[in-house]
Amino acid sequence: MERGYVHVYTGNGKGKTTAAFGLAVRALCAGKSVYIGQFIKDMKYSETKIIEKFENLTIEQLGRGCFIYKDPEKEDVAAAKKGLEKAEEILKGDKFDVVILDEITIAVYFKLFSTGDLISILNKRNREIEVVITGRYAEKNLIDYADLVTEMKEIKHYYKDQGVLSREGIDR
Repeated sequence: MERGYVHVYTGNGKGKTTAAFGLAVRALCAGKSVYIGQFIKDMKYSETKIIEKFENLTIEQLGRGCFIYKDPEKEDVAAAKKGLEKAEEILKGDKFDVVILDEITIAVYFKLFSTGDLISILNKRNREIEVVITGRYAEKNLIDYADLVTEMKEIKHYYKDQGVLSREGIDR
């Protein structure tokens, strides 16, 4: 690839991380190398088992876990900033063809760092790297910056509508 583009998968519908992992599988099957940095998350979800299937894949969890129902602690801010520094290092390098920053817009939403901080590291990136950013609440300046933006819009969800909890291999 001569030039990598910046994708944003946002919105309150299900499927942002799933779409990013689908793109990762496509890239890996084409012989490309992929880095996935998961912000906020610290559990081993089913999709993280993909690491066992591909050699050219690195997955790191850069958060301390979900704090959506409580305020982030100073350790959450420190972990997010450290994760952003790691992302900057990865994006400046040439080891990976595709870099996915999963749930990074949630870190911005909870003010662990700013969209300006994120755009700053994107501006410094190796321009051959394809970048995928996921998470709800993508701010307008990030949407304007990106080359491709997809909004997942919830129309109906069995969690809310039927009380179905997240299921192994489908939702987590």
